[in-house]
Amino acid sequence: MNSPLAILKFLVLKTPFILKTALFHAFSLSPTASKWDLRTALVVNIVREMLGNSPPSTISEQQADTLRDPGVKGKMWVSKVTMPAPSEETVLDLLLNTIDALKQGDESYSRPAILAVEAEWTGYRADVADNAPELSISEAEKYENMMKEVTTDVTLLYFHGGALYLMDPCTQRSAVSKYSKITGGRVFSVRYRLAPQNPFPAALLDAFISYLSLLYPPEGAIHDPVPASQIVFTGDSAGANISLVLLQTLLQIHRSAPTGTIPTVIFHGKEVEIPLPAGLALSSPSLDLTRSMPSTETNAIYDYLPPPSIALAKSNPCAIWPANPPRAYLYCEGSMLCNPLVSPLSAESWAGAPPIFVVSGEEMLADEGKAFVQKAAAQGVTVVWEQYEAMPHCFALLLEGNPAGAMSFDTWAEFVKRAVQNPEEIVTGAEFITAKTLVRQPVDVSNLIEMSDEVILGRMNKSRQEIIERAATN
Repeated sequence: MNSPLAILKFLVLKTPFILKTALFHAFSLSPTASKWDLRTALVVNIVREMLGNSPPSTISEQQADTLRDPGVKGKMWVSKVTMPAPSEETVLDLLLNTIDALKQGDESYSRPAILAVEAEWTGYRADVADNAPELSISEAEKYENMMKEVTTDVTLLYFHGGALYLMDPCTQRSAVSKYSKITGGRVFSVRYRLAPQNPFPAALLDAFISYLSLLYPPEGAIHDPVPASQIVFTGDSAGANISLVLLQTLLQIHRSAPTGTIPTVIFHGKEVEIPLPAGLALSSPSLDLTRSMPSTETNAIYDYLPPPSIALAKSNPCAIWPANPPRAYLYCEGSMLCNPLVSPLSAESWAGAPPIFVVSGEEMLADEGKAFVQKAAAQGVTVVWEQYEAMPHCFALLLEGNPAGAMSFDTWAEFVKRAVQNPEEIVTGAEFITAKTLVRQPVDVSNLIEMSDEVILGRMNKSRQEIIERAATN
């Protein structure tokens, strides 16, 4: 429902609902009135209604709605590029060996094709009007102009959100150009392959090739080699998932290498090292695709995401879903749902990871972030956690101009710049930011959630089995 006409029709039909929401907020009759302003109440409730009570549609329709290119205009540089697929399959073989090393039990997946990866170099374009047209120059010239406005060494390797089957770099340009502005850097926004047409591990393979292509530009690339010490993985929601599973892939490759050595791979005919990035900066990460954690229910009051039980129940059959041959889940085989390269919440170790920043609302996915941060910190990783009271999923993007969102952008950008420029200054810590007043309250990073690894894995395995059984009866 991304077309303006469809949204307008929906809003007209929901006028009574919108009026009721406004009145309940104005007279403090809603449970969120003391924590939200009117705009937040309207936006969250309308989006929740759109996602939960719209007429059923197909996965094809949902996907197509989120892939419409709005064009390039205003305060952004966008240079569209394609990273060629390496002629050898050594990168793919290394990835598949890594997946197999982390498999537990009877987990299965299909070998993906190794393909070229499209991406958009994005930067902030100052001193133009908000509706300024894109210049009619080559992609290389756009890149050159973008680089003239870059003021720091920061390079963000960005993966968009969208539940791994929706969205595209073209729909995230406004947010990505803001990331460039507030960090002074440039963003490499990846068009990774989407499910269900391209199930796991296609998107992870695209992410891996993108990272290697930044480090070691293939012939004809318009960028120079980017040192790993200047690259920060970043993403929102499902994009944060890809960021973390790419990191876990790199960590497992390092664990498998001889002690004291940096692992290598043949990439475009050359043996190259596989270093770790400078850091990760994640927003509202989706770390458990089984959605088994308690906050999925307890925090629903502050969020707009549909509950797991109806996420696929409302999709009509189409050419791309259900899959042929059938599988239990859009992104992967049901058996893979608890694999750490699908649901990184299940990963045993994050030891050796670079600094990681995680920001979350008081949202349905909050427990996943808490459990990950707590575990990573206990294993010696430098981790910064921020949770904003009563804020929904990806609140800084959804509620543009909201003071909480503005604050989270500031601390996110500060972390990114430190990860590249002064990583030794980053200190592990956690804070809870109160609603409206935005008071920062320190919390114990070792006690974010009272749940053992064994209990978490048990919940995930139970939810995975329920997903498989539900799919078998549909």
